[in-house]
Amino acid sequence: MATVILVRHGRTTANATGLLAGRAAGVSLDQIGREQAALTGERLAAVPVVGVVSSPLERCQQTAQLILYRQAGTPYAPLESDLTECDYGQWQGRTLSDLATEDLWSAVQSQPSSVIFPGGESMAAMQARAVAAIRRHDAAFEAEYGPGAVWVAVSHGDVIKSIVADALGMHLDLFQRINVGPASVSIVRYGASRPSVYATNTDAGDLSWLSNGIHSGDAPVGGGAGQKAP
Repeated sequence: MATVILVRHGRTTANATGLLAGRAAGVSLDQIGREQAALTGERLAAVPVVGVVSSPLERCQQTAQLILYRQAGTPYAPLESDLTECDYGQWQGRTLSDLATEDLWSAVQSQPSSVIFPGGESMAAMQARAVAAIRRHDAAFEAEYGPGAVWVAVSHGDVIKSIVADALGMHLDLFQRINVGPASVSIVRYGASRPSVYATNTDAGDLSWLSNGIHSGDAPVGGGAGQKAP
């Protein structure tokens, strides 16, 4: 299969003030967030990606544009509603410090598979639609460009954490063990027998080795020799 680079949007004005933005309109990258996203674009400049698929929310589109700006070609760049932020319902627009006093907060931390946000979405439904979207786009990119294709999905923290948890074979109740920082890069390849996770939550480092694509088969016993630089 192809290889997907999962990128969280850069820091926003809401992130900086401890506000749960959810799907609210008009939430943009702040100056630090723009710098973070630009750095991610620089890291990915050496990787000829075939597509940059983005959540439709403004902060993700801004991040995607900064990635596309550094690409030599013109990758396919659609919006994907199934990669949008979780619908936090009545929690949207409230501060994290206030939400931490809610009874539901402890379930979000320890048993997210049971959580349905009041007036919103369940965390299990968020994971199901996001993983399905990633697999759908991944299969389409491989069908068009071959198994060496590399593409980018720009989304949100909880969404990416749920995708990585699925790729790792982790129950959703364990997904809070995963961290996904602003503009961070995580890398997943969906093989014929199982997904392989090549990186999580990286915000620095050379990614040029991805320009060769990842041609994986069985997992190498002992860890193998790693990926070849271009």
